[in-house]
Order: sequence, then structure tokens, then C-alpha cells
Amino acid sequence: MGRGSHLMLVLILLGVIAGGAAGWAYGPAAGEAVGWLGELFLNALTMLVVPLLVAAVVSGITSLGDPRKLGSLGSWTIIYYLATVGIAVLIGLVMVNLIRPGDGVPTEGLTADPSLAEQGMGVTDVLLSLVAPNIIDAAANTELLPIIVWSILLGVAIAIGRGRTRVIAEFFDGLNDAMLRIVGWVMYLAPLGIFGLVADRLGQAGGGVQFWQSVSAVGLHVVTVLAGLAVHFAVLLLILYWLGGRTWSYLSGMARAVLVALGTASSSATLPLTMQCAREQGVDDRAARFVLPLGSTINMDGTALYEAAAVLFIAQAYGIELGFGGQVLVFVTASLAAIGAAGIPEAGLVTMVVVLKAVGLPLEGVGLLLAVDWLLDRFRTATNVWGDAVGAAVIDRLLSRQANGSPERETARAP
Repeated sequence: MGRGSHLMLVLILLGVIAGGAAGWAYGPAAGEAVGWLGELFLNALTMLVVPLLVAAVVSGITSLGDPRKLGSLGSWTIIYYLATVGIAVLIGLVMVNLIRPGDGVPTEGLTADPSLAEQGMGVTDVLLSLVAPNIIDAAANTELLPIIVWSILLGVAIAIGRGRTRVIAEFFDGLNDAMLRIVGWVMYLAPLGIFGLVADRLGQAGGGVQFWQSVSAVGLHVVTVLAGLAVHFAVLLLILYWLGGRTWSYLSGMARAVLVALGTASSSATLPLTMQCAREQGVDDRAARFVLPLGSTINMDGTALYEAAAVLFIAQAYGIELGFGGQVLVFVTASLAAIGAAGIPEAGLVTMVVVLKAVGLPLEGVGLLLAVDWLLDRFRTATNVWGDAVGAAVIDRLLSRQANGSPERETARAP
């Protein structure tokens, strides 16, 4: 990571701290004064997502040469994502069973939001979301899953066309390079944007005193989730070292993306920076262009862990003991629901309804989480982005081994 990248990392970190201090001290007034900075930065990032995603996926697939290689790349990517999501849910369940944060939490006065019952996503809804009847409309609404499916199909079609479609492949290669350059320009706004986002969201929570009261009411739940996310973060670091062949420098190189995810609470909006950081860390373009866009939509480790922990927390608060069978059901449904979650702020609350319905828990229990969900959302999004980054490094190592034809583990390398 160059001197400029180190400076940007420090400035982003200062933006997070300053935003938190402003929101804590001035409450809603902070959001009114500087919230527009955060909105401007978030809009600028979101503006880049669709064209960058299409260019990255198409150029990544065409760079494979033989379209049949996509099957191997896609299979290992899906296996990695399913494995890490499962690990995340298991960690969430273990932490809640050990700490039991819901015991004694009052549930009187909670009422269910009628719209929650209509917002849950089932398995068929996830499958239907893969294909959009109007790809332009999907792009306008930043619906990334159908855009990824369309881009994969287009990339395969271009790769099969070989010489006849070479010009189209070169166009998407050039578009991908240009979009990454624009990402670099937008990142100059990051420190001020993160400052505005954090100040605005903490200000909306009522400022320091009111926020602290909200956290105190469900403080053990906050501790449980943050501890679980920290454990999973460390597990991913071990996976990165042993399977990805990377060192601590990769973590520092991806820190800008993780901090922006912390500020924006959106893995989709962070995707352009995640791809840029991975590229700077020497990740093979084929891995970065395919693995990271797919991960930003289906690899939600932090969300999966949070949903499992939150559902058991609600059960404990209501005095409902979920046995082994019930927790297995939570494991399965939380994993599936996280895959179907959108990469936008606080989307986990919507997909959590699927898990609550599956185990027969009251939907009004979500009310226990509303005061602190926005804060935990930022940490679980940072974990989501870190999971994507580790996945890109692991698949990069796999591609390297296949190219060298040697199964032996290479010496861990710093990018």
C-alpha cells in the first residue's frame, strides 16, 4: 500500500471518529448540518456500482478464455461463500447460547409492524430475484443479482464468439479500467463523506445521551453480536493466511474498504472500492471481477451471524427455549435469508422475518433491536466486505495453483 493509500486510510479513520463525536455532541443538529456530505458520497459510490459491476463481470469472464473454466471458478466461489456463511451462523448461535443476552430483557409494550409480515423473502422469492423482466429497470433500482446473472450470460456469449466478439470484450476491459479510475477520484470525498454519514446517523439516534440509553437497554445483545463478529473476522483472517497465502499486509491493504463499509453500512456501495483495493493488493483480475461482485450480493457473513444471534436473543427475551431442532432450523433459515439480503443499510431486519416465522417467534420482537440495529449494521457490513475480500484472495490462490499445475502450498506472500 502506497503512501497515498496510507494517508487516505488515516483520513477515513479520522472521519469516522470526528463524525461519531459530532453526532454524539450535537444530536440531530449534526445531521442537518453535515448529513448532505454523506449523502453526496454515498450517491457517488452507488452511481458507479452498476456500470462497474457489468464491466467487471463481463471482462472477468472473457479473460478466462475457455468459458468452461467459469464452472470451476464459480463452483469454488459458491463453496467458499456457503462455508463461511455457515461458520458465521454457527459462531452466532454459540455466542448467544454462552452469553444469553436476552434473559430478563423486558418485552412489554412491543407491537408488531404490520408491514413486516409482507416483507419476508422465501426461497422461491430468492430464485425469482435472479432474473429481472427488465434489466434496465433492475439497473435503475440497483438490483444487483439479476444484473450479475445477465452479465455472466453476456460474458459467456462474448467468450464463445471468440474473434467475432473480440471488440466487445476489449470495450468492457477498457470500461472496467475507466470505472476503477473514477472510483479513485470519488475516494477523495471519502473522509468528508464518512464524517457526514456517521454524524447524521448518530444524530438521528438522538445524540450521545439518548443513544447510550438505547444501548444500555440491550447492551448485552450488542456485546454478543460484536464479540461474534470479532471471532468471525479472526476466523476469516486464518482462512486468508492458510488458504489464500496472504499476510497481514492484505488486511491493511483492504482496510480502506472495510472502514468505508463501516461508514456506509452498504456492501453494494462499497463494492467499487473493494475491487480497487483488491486490485492494488495483487489479486488476479479474474478473481476480483467475478468473486467480489457476486460476494457483495450473496456472501453476507456478518448478516447471517447477526440474524442467528438476534433471533435467539428474541427467543430468550420472550422466555422461549429453542432446542436443538429449533436451532438447526435457525441455522438453515438464517443462512438462506442472509443470501437473499440486499446489500443496503439495515436490510437484515427484513430478511430476519423469514427466520422468525420459521421458528414461530413473534414479529414484534424486532422492536427490541431497532434502537441499536443501525450501529450493529455497520459492523456486520464491514464483516461482509472483509469476507468478500478474503474470498477473492482464496480464489486467487486457487487460480494460481491451477495455472502452475502444482497443489503444493506456496510460501505466504505479501502483495
